[in-house]
Amino acid sequence: MNTVSPPASWRSVLPHLDEPLPPDQSPESPAGGSDGVAVNLPFALVRQSTQNREFWDIPAEVFDAYRAFRPTPLWRARRFEDAVGARVPIYVKYEGGNISGSHKLNTALAQAHYYAKAGVKELVTGTGAGQWGTALAAACAMFGLRCRVFMVGTSLQKKPYRGTLMRALGATVHASPSDLTDVAARVGGGVNSLALAIGEAVEYAGRTEGAAFCIGSGETYSILHQSVIGLEAIDQLAELEATVDSVVGCVGAGSNFGGIALPFFADAATTGTECPRLVAAESSTTPKLTRGVYAYDKTDATGVSPMEAMYTIGSSYPIPDSHSAGLRFHGAAKVISAMRHRDQVTAQAVGQVEALQAGQTFTRSEMVLPAPESGHALAVAARLAADGGSSRGVVACVSGHGYLDLSAYQQLLDGELTTEPPAEQALVTAMDRLQPVPGLAIAGSGHAF
Repeated sequence: MNTVSPPASWRSVLPHLDEPLPPDQSPESPAGGSDGVAVNLPFALVRQSTQNREFWDIPAEVFDAYRAFRPTPLWRARRFEDAVGARVPIYVKYEGGNISGSHKLNTALAQAHYYAKAGVKELVTGTGAGQWGTALAAACAMFGLRCRVFMVGTSLQKKPYRGTLMRALGATVHASPSDLTDVAARVGGGVNSLALAIGEAVEYAGRTEGAAFCIGSGETYSILHQSVIGLEAIDQLAELEATVDSVVGCVGAGSNFGGIALPFFADAATTGTECPRLVAAESSTTPKLTRGVYAYDKTDATGVSPMEAMYTIGSSYPIPDSHSAGLRFHGAAKVISAMRHRDQVTAQAVGQVEALQAGQTFTRSEMVLPAPESGHALAVAARLAADGGSSRGVVACVSGHGYLDLSAYQQLLDGELTTEPPAEQALVTAMDRLQPVPGLAIAGSGHAF
């Protein structure tokens, strides 16, 4: 049993990067230098995204909320090690033990707190698998805000109880594409993706008095809030007198991976020690870090949000359906992308069959049912521990539980699950017109144009 306490401060990686992140660009004037921050973003979140300050005190109201479910458990998964033939220890950090069932609540509570302080009455968001929507619904209930969620329609069909839980928490839930927005009407009813759900939320919030769009994962400030995961993990591993040379998290936009991994990077930079290998586990159906390019791209389907420098497979790429809706995002967070470009993080892609098989193995061995997204991290952890990729040990974040994803496991058990990686030409077409990051369109780089 770990006895560490939740951290009192979040820890930013920005002061430890070699150079500032590329500035966002306005879609109306792509050559401009907009800071890319939405006008309705609370100033506290703006500062957390742009200042090179390392430690940020967690507000008392948010810390009190954290204490209801933090510190989250970390343990050595010995039976999982045996099941996958591991040669080194595998430690897991479990974030599924809260009302939202995932790590998303860490930043949802912080964002709802700051928006409430700024006078906002309603938060509007888009969600893929529903974990973020559930987390924001819970956070809004705690801080007295209304909540409206646009959820990827196919995900809502597969996981109807996610919608039920959000509504039980007081949120209004719409399947995306909905009939409420112009952006959904423009793309037609045949498209459903997280980018479209976010686009609908952006449009709806923009025309609704007292409402604000709330992005969820992937922004620099949300990754900062998720640093509580890695900060606790560092203390818990020290308490166990354990060392690891690999840190693994799954990547949709990047908040889970950033949360578990980046505090290790900051800690190594501060202490002058060797940083563990930071490995992002992504879906092979959305392989932005392993097959994408480092370029400016849209973050949502509206085309009015700032363009961000990111690893992307192209926002126009029609992402195949999968059970890991939380990973079905075309791009990675700009801080994760910048570190990937500098080879400070690595990435591996995992198909959903392998991910669900890892999840099933973890369920049988550790008696914890992981979300399909978390199965990607477990699959990579198993690879590293079994094939010699790690020599001292691996810590992986199990980002959430899978109790609302049982249809995915049912398909696995029935032998009906498949993996559909993108065809090379489809990726080339989707990435063909993206704008390179200035100064990085250099031959010899393996991660840019």
